Amino acid sequence: MLNGKKLIIFDLDGTLIDSVSVWNEVDRRYITALGGCADGVGVRAQRDAKLCEFLASADPYRDYCIFMGQKYGSSLSADELVRLRYEIADNLVANEVDYKPCADEFLRKLKKRGYTMVIASTTLRANLEVYLTRNQNIISKAPLDGIFDAMYTREDASEMKPSPAILERVMRDFNVSANECVVFEDSLIGIQAANAAGIDVIAVHDASSAGDKEEITRRAKAYFESYKDIMESLKWEF
Repeated sequence: MLNGKKLIIFDLDGTLIDSVSVWNEVDRRYITALGGCADGVGVRAQRDAKLCEFLASADPYRDYCIFMGQKYGSSLSADELVRLRYEIADNLVANEVDYKPCADEFLRKLKKRGYTMVIASTTLRANLEVYLTRNQNIISKAPLDGIFDAMYTREDASEMKPSPAILERVMRDFNVSANECVVFEDSLIGIQAANAAGIDVIAVHDASSAGDKEEITRRAKAYFESYKDIMESLKWEF
């Protein structure tokens, strides 16, 4: 699975860190603050669909906030809508997000073996900064800046996943070919991005992507329920 690979690329939200449920809670609180009712709303599906729709926008997250304001009847300005969502997110991102079980152990073992590793995420740089500087769950177990050789966020690519733009940027920067890389992903749109870039992709289960499991499994080189399962499958390498 890792034989011959020079670069290991990880998605962040839902892949390494158990954050998707937190972002879903952010959007549920956001809907309520905008005057709507979040009951029965598939918040991740709605979020992913709108971000894909706004893929070519200069700022898809801003457009998403504007959409949310319009849908739920808010009178707030675009700037106010953006500020409100990130005020809601701040405490949750700093204090509740944590690594998925055994993910930190897996990263430390890969680092010890000398693998070059990068993050390629469509999260905003501001969220990554919280994980780097304020989130003690992450910092105390495997600080990202001590593990990864580079970290790419939404601001580092011209388009968001499922576009392969961020992965193509990584390959250019590290001067590697697609067959020298492997991507770890949890979501269908992330796996579609890896497919489009021609990179082998290892799928990691996340409950929020359960509805896409059949398609994810079909598109991925391998599918694992947990990092414990991944480490057991690679024990001969460690």
